[in-house]
Amino acid sequence: MTNTYSQFNDGIIAEFRANAGTVARFGRSLVLVHHIGARSGTERIAPVMSIREGVDSWLVAASKAGAHDNPAWYHNLVAHPDVMIEAPGEGVVAVHATTLRGEERDAAWTRFTSASPGFAQYEQRTDRVIPVVRLTRRATPADRGASALGGARTA
Repeated sequence: MTNTYSQFNDGIIAEFRANAGTVARFGRSLVLVHHIGARSGTERIAPVMSIREGVDSWLVAASKAGAHDNPAWYHNLVAHPDVMIEAPGEGVVAVHATTLRGEERDAAWTRFTSASPGFAQYEQRTDRVIPVVRLTRRATPADRGASALGGARTA
């Protein structure tokens, strides 16, 4: 990862946090994915465009702007699928990452290309099938405790 790329991401992360999930260039379409290095075990944070799929799930595409390889965060999610995200209006959310396959992946990918023409351009730049990942809210011990006590789920 280049220093310029890292600085860009650091700026996006800071703006996201300073503005409750709103980033001027991206609106409220980003989530911050806290992923664990597949080899290093080090936690990293990647700002990634997401599409809200429902109350408890988000879709993210491992486009890497059409590069010929998948982004590191994707490999890390495959290795360690139980992670945290920061989502606008939600705060920190525990999620489980699942790579979509076949028709389900294709339908989700169409949502990305419809939402932003850039995704169609990314697809044209590469020979790989760009993975789409569903991030599904998972229960945490605090959630189970609140549920057992009749309380609301916390994010």
